[in-house]
Amino acid sequence: MKLTCLSALLLFSLNSLAQVIPVKVEQNAYGYYLSRGGKPYYINGAGGSEYLDEVLEAGGNSIRTWSASEASQMLDKAHAKGLSVMFGLWVGHERHGFNYDDEKAVAAQLERFTEIVKKYKDHPAIVLWGIGNEVDLFYSNTKVWYAIQDIAKMVHEIDPNHPTTTVTAGLDSMEVQLIMERAPDIDILSANTYGEIHKVPDNIPKWGWKGPWMITEWGPTGHWEVNKTKWGVPLEQTSKEKAEVYTKRYTDYIAKYKGSCVGSYVFLWGQKQETTSTWYGVFTKDGKRTETFDAIQTVWKGSSPKNPAPSLDSVKLNGMTPDESIYLESNGLYSAQAFISDTSDKLRFEWEVLPESDDIKAGGDAESEPEALRSLVKGAKGGSAKIKAPRKEGAYRLFLYARNANDKVAYANVPFYVKPSAEGSEKFVKLKPRTLEPSYK
Repeated sequence: MKLTCLSALLLFSLNSLAQVIPVKVEQNAYGYYLSRGGKPYYINGAGGSEYLDEVLEAGGNSIRTWSASEASQMLDKAHAKGLSVMFGLWVGHERHGFNYDDEKAVAAQLERFTEIVKKYKDHPAIVLWGIGNEVDLFYSNTKVWYAIQDIAKMVHEIDPNHPTTTVTAGLDSMEVQLIMERAPDIDILSANTYGEIHKVPDNIPKWGWKGPWMITEWGPTGHWEVNKTKWGVPLEQTSKEKAEVYTKRYTDYIAKYKGSCVGSYVFLWGQKQETTSTWYGVFTKDGKRTETFDAIQTVWKGSSPKNPAPSLDSVKLNGMTPDESIYLESNGLYSAQAFISDTSDKLRFEWEVLPESDDIKAGGDAESEPEALRSLVKGAKGGSAKIKAPRKEGAYRLFLYARNANDKVAYANVPFYVKPSAEGSEKFVKLKPRTLEPSYK
């Protein structure tokens, strides 16, 4: 018997509803936890929409998105692999021009999100709704928290099956108070935090939040948190140093607090240019796994990978380490040396010189990568190379990538400043301070 259009639509709706996997915030004698489909569900998540098979391989179970762009495809793809999704609703930022005194704009935003929630609320991949990401970054109009509340209340009315969270830039006592007072429909407090993650477990209850919380971005020490050269550019950790802090931060400040922390999302499960091309990505530009991938797999699974990445201790240029603020003379020839260990494979080394990025944006907005300067690497052999300093005065970085037979990568970079002559040793252009905290989409 043929179904009428109405009957077919009704059957589709019933099937969709039957697929919903309810998620609840629950509490027992040990504290808060998420219950998904009636079973405890602790989130070991990855921030990004790429390399989903690798999330599973590393022991993860969830991914985080920042907006509704390509939501249907992303939700279906994740669900097919058994991954859940923290569905991000990109609430307008004051720093991008959104005016929370404009009632029509605020209402239009709420209406748009209402349609999105109606459309996707029954998708079985959804684990929770992320309402806004770092709306407090460089803001002054705290009315945004009323807008967050209206969206969260709407979500609860339309979708009783999934909890809500909002994400702050770091953790600040004022934001915690504002969320508690103005957005009571937020179920889980979330923060993006890097070098200051160690402060979060103590500060959340100290500032009055009694419910569950999450770390929705964590990873290396941020570019605004590290030491700088004399000319004002930040010193990036090596991949080995990052692997060490990933391990410590997950173990000591996330997993240790099960019962209040209901999960986390490591950042960035992919690659992007932000200050450098390597600062935040767990993967390289060509999609290869790094030392940090191994660290994440180890803490998520509790066992080390069988074929680990090389381990890079440091790189020296002209016999100096990055924290010594290295000055080179224009067109001079200098030695570079990598100090690296790999117990099983013959390594392939790639050296390149790039100008220091001058496209630095606020809050993780898209940046362009400088173009590599060709023909400056001379006589590279193994972990050593001769580097010709650029002719033009200015700030540069030397990058090293070391790959093993499994195509896993260790990396580091060394900032240096080219001066025209020995007499000009203290002549340099100091770049603008890098103090902007990231926000990702």
